[in-house]
Amino acid sequence: MKHEYCTPTQHPKWFGLAVQALVILSQEDVGTCPSIELAKYLQSEPSLLRRILSVLAKEGLIGTREGRDGGYCLRKPAESIRLIDVYDVFRASSSISCGIIETAGTHPLGKSMKSAFKDITQEMEDSMRGVLSKYTIADIAKQLEAKI
Repeated sequence: MKHEYCTPTQHPKWFGLAVQALVILSQEDVGTCPSIELAKYLQSEPSLLRRILSVLAKEGLIGTREGRDGGYCLRKPAESIRLIDVYDVFRASSSISCGIIETAGTHPLGKSMKSAFKDITQEMEDSMRGVLSKYTIADIAKQLEAKI
């Protein structure tokens, strides 16, 4: 019998780093920013951040410019980039949801529990998607301005 395992495309922390990078790029005084600078701001490994940025670029959320003054910039207004868009880019999944489903065994109770867990975790996912749909990168940037 084949076991089902949750295998997200990228690590869950990619979503958080991506949102933070987009917030930095949304600042008016930033313009084009090299990955090494973004990595310094985020205290992240530059090669990891470049992988994240390449996904954002491939999906059209940011643009790239090569050369001496090169770097990354937003391709869309921060007001139009919703957190759900970033979540979907990385096909992020809730590790708690995956963990819950994976605990159900293949015995009769486990099969019934897996069905129940799938319903519950789907509701959790729908709820989270609803929340992420409400907020944009600009909203997060405004929240930061108010706190700094």
